[in-house]
Amino acid sequence: MTLKIGDTLPAASFASLGAEGPIALDLAELSADKKIVIFALPGAYTGTCSTAHMPSFTRNADKIRAKGADAIYCLSVNDVFVMDAWAKELGADAAGIIMLSDADASYTKEIGFEFSAPPVGLIDRSKRYSMIVENGVVSALNAEETPGVCDVSGGETILSQL
Repeated sequence: MTLKIGDTLPAASFASLGAEGPIALDLAELSADKKIVIFALPGAYTGTCSTAHMPSFTRNADKIRAKGADAIYCLSVNDVFVMDAWAKELGADAAGIIMLSDADASYTKEIGFEFSAPPVGLIDRSKRYSMIVENGVVSALNAEETPGVCDVSGGETILSQL
């Protein structure tokens, strides 16, 4: 299955780093009766993710929430510790972006957004995309054709769609 507009998000549990250590976050609970933004990227500390994708959401986070998003989530196939350190380094934590770890890529595979690039060590990573989810249903979906670009999946696109 490849996720598309109109689909209900499949059930999932993601890891995040809380004050006391790793915690589980249930996707159904995160999206129930809410409008949320999820953006996914190939990996923390990677080129386009660090220079374009995450910064586009960090600089637009307040505007995105002002236009009706209840929360903004960043999903990646990385562990919670890497995600947390990267969020702090780029200011995503200060911008209120919540990091979601799909460490084994199980969710990414389930929704049909996995890719691998062995020459650079990226195995079973997430394609770059962003989406608006309303009460668990995808209302906007912006997927990049190639993982090294951030043309349609950035914060500015989401802002224009809210």
